[in-house]
Amino acid sequence: QVQLVESGGGSVQVGGSLRLSCAASGDIYRRSCMAWFRQAPGKEREGVAAIYTVDGGTHYADSVKGRFTISQDKAKNTAYLQMNSLKPEDSAIYYCAARGGIRCNPFISNYTNWGQGTQVTVSS
Repeated sequence: QVQLVESGGGSVQVGGSLRLSCAASGDIYRRSCMAWFRQAPGKEREGVAAIYTVDGGTHYADSVKGRFTISQDKAKNTAYLQMNSLKPEDSAIYYCAARGGIRCNPFISNYTNWGQGTQVTVSS
């Protein structure tokens, strides 16, 4: 089993920044991939970014490239999503997710462990 606890959401104005954190615990082999997804009202959940915790390899959605950065602190078993230059369309509930294996791309791989989500609201 893997447990994921997100924090760091909130409200920010356009152009602002937020950093989300995801503290992970449990079976380390089931969280070799850590990812962030988001879901806005009336829209499907979409992958935002992912990191392979073994070598730090990353994936990003085109919509966030250059603005968001996923990272990790192995000692703290925590993944982060630094979000800069936020736009209103970034407003959503952000979920941390984890899976085992090496196929971390959140756009093609199924993630099996999920956090409770944290709200991000960007206002103009």
